[in-house]
Amino acid sequence: MNREEIIDALSQYFAVKELVCDHTYAKHGEKSWQFLDTDWLHCLLVIRRDILKVPMTCNHSTAHQRGLRCNMCELVRSKTSNYLSAHLLGKGGDFSVKGMNAGKARQEIMLKAHLLPCPIRLEGGVSWLHFDVLPQYGVTEKVYVFHV
Repeated sequence: MNREEIIDALSQYFAVKELVCDHTYAKHGEKSWQFLDTDWLHCLLVIRRDILKVPMTCNHSTAHQRGLRCNMCELVRSKTSNYLSAHLLGKGGDFSVKGMNAGKARQEIMLKAHLLPCPIRLEGGVSWLHFDVLPQYGVTEKVYVFHV
């Protein structure tokens, strides 16, 4: 699939406003798709449509920094040391999965990793589903679980 096809298919499940911070959406609106990595979008589509097959929520009424974060976001501004994150690069996001806890969602993704178009990282030991496509040098697994 090319980028346009991925975004078109993904639009059935997510509005771009759900995947970027409020600052980004306020400034760029629907053009905010441009800041999201193609591999991440493709993996999000496969995870939502083909692996988990249930609604997933990124940003919502009380959480606005779970997808792309910009330099104006409080989670970024409050850092006192070097902060590099898949969220800043448009390569990662945090999700809630309808009817499924994060551990179960991670397990389902690992069981069907062969469906993913590229390797991903999953954050383990947290109550949300974080996945990203940040390259992990020296790791050959299709799904790599990391802990912060």
